[in-house]
Amino acid sequence: MEEDDIVVEEDEALKNFLPGGFGKQEKEANVAQQFERSKRQSQLNHALKDGGEGKVASRPDGGDEVDDKKDDGEDDDDEEDSDEEDEYPVSHELVFKTHERPINSITLDPSGSRLVTASTDCTVKFHDFASMTPTTLRAFKSVDPTATKTSASSETHPIHHVEFNPVSPSSILVISAIPQAKILSRDGEPLAESVKGDMYLRDMHNTKGHISEITTGAWHPTNRDLCVTAGTDSTLRIWDCSIRMIQKDVIVHKSRAAGSAGRTRMTAVSWGSSPQGNSSSLVAAALDGSLVMWNGEGPYNRPTAEIRDAHQRDAWTSGLDISSDGRTVVTRGGDDTIKLWDTRKFKSPISSVTHPSTSSQYPTTGIKFSPISTSIITGSPDGTLHILNPATLTPEHTTPITPSFPLISLLWHPKLNQILTGSANAETHVLYNPSLSSRGALDIMSRAPKRRHIDDDPSLTTDTSLALTGDIVAPNGNLNPHRQGERRAAPLTGLTASGRSRDPRRPHIPMTTPFAKTNPDERHVRDNIPLSSMRDEDPREALLKYAEKAEKEPMFTNAWRKTQPKTIYADVSDDEGGEEPMKKRVKQG
Repeated sequence: MEEDDIVVEEDEALKNFLPGGFGKQEKEANVAQQFERSKRQSQLNHALKDGGEGKVASRPDGGDEVDDKKDDGEDDDDEEDSDEEDEYPVSHELVFKTHERPINSITLDPSGSRLVTASTDCTVKFHDFASMTPTTLRAFKSVDPTATKTSASSETHPIHHVEFNPVSPSSILVISAIPQAKILSRDGEPLAESVKGDMYLRDMHNTKGHISEITTGAWHPTNRDLCVTAGTDSTLRIWDCSIRMIQKDVIVHKSRAAGSAGRTRMTAVSWGSSPQGNSSSLVAAALDGSLVMWNGEGPYNRPTAEIRDAHQRDAWTSGLDISSDGRTVVTRGGDDTIKLWDTRKFKSPISSVTHPSTSSQYPTTGIKFSPISTSIITGSPDGTLHILNPATLTPEHTTPITPSFPLISLLWHPKLNQILTGSANAETHVLYNPSLSSRGALDIMSRAPKRRHIDDDPSLTTDTSLALTGDIVAPNGNLNPHRQGERRAAPLTGLTASGRSRDPRRPHIPMTTPFAKTNPDERHVRDNIPLSSMRDEDPREALLKYAEKAEKEPMFTNAWRKTQPKTIYADVSDDEGGEEPMKKRVKQG
């Protein structure tokens, strides 16, 4: 090696610090790693269990020998679990935490690009799969459909049900805890609203809308202009939404339960296609335990079939769904049972199993068929997802979603092949499988995560050392030398817990109430309106104060004080004073 040659050792730290190139650098996503991160914890436990089963033993030659002896029963269980994971899209998940209270309903448009969730926090959240990344799982819009004005004192109500129109995805049916249903656009703008009926009319056929709370609703499977709502006024109302929500038909369910006076509450409704394919079926459940079916195209004068004791009376039947071929109906009642019914022999259930219910606490707890009706999905009070056999209602696969928090709403999207669940802990879970599912959650995990800018982190941009020293800059520019451990003065900005300003120089603003908006301030009236304090005085006492002054210095009769003669009153003796006046003589007819 010559003397002029210089050898420079490579410094890895310096190499990593210096930029590798100039210009805009493209973000590349490690799709495999992101899929691995989104793998569900139960699946990871199975993988760790499989990887840690072997025992390490020392060999005579000094090496290590792995003992792969396993129980045959455990091998069979692992193979069955892996087969179930490949059959159902439950291996991976995404979690949305956009609500504050339990999620009552979930809906996806037919293309699977927009997710809408409804909750008991009185809001409807809109999510767009095309604009989200693994680090930005948030809603782009929040709507309160029942708020009459944008203020904290506005009256709001929980949202029971939301559903995209299956034929026209530009409209969403929103059911709140009020007698009026609403139609929103896919962007959350109000399109139409149903009218409220007259509560003083006894015959529900004569009312133009619901007179009490609506519990749920559904769209027509093929007609884009028709939807149905079920209310606690014992009616189902069919609305024409072509121009605005106009009531087309009224179905009054007459309860035959003793002491019900012919009325009950409709708890669930579903509108599905019929087995023949040329019409539809409308099935509804009531609080009196009955299950009723009508021809979806009318007439609705009499039901085509009715089961009076489908479920226990006064048990809220929250889940109801019709299969894709229209031949079977599944119900989940508040009597801790799941029953399967045949629409062609609508008399007794095909099969019935015991399943704990949460409808007493969450009245929108649902049950759904898979897209091709080969499975049934429902939740449990302990947060477990159950995939049932549609013939025997036996569980084919169970997986925990939100332990110790009940699953309320469920949806199995036919195009995405992904299962969505809404829980009581305000979480929305999207279950998928990279090899079985398409679009939706896969598009999110295929994008590069959005990097957070350094200015977004206040801990990196705020110098906290100044706040710890206690030094305050005075208005005249001189430093106020506080000691290190001396307590700082109370802040002069913001409001106290009672709503008063912390700044003593700022006057107290009285709380504005609806009564105060139309009435003047009492202090303002007392200071600016003369004699306003006389309103609180006794009129007689107020006048007697000036009696002596009026006698000495009369204002209006001062000219007659000297010319007016002195008043002389007649003297009355004691005898005359005791006589009573003569009474009027009574006429005698």
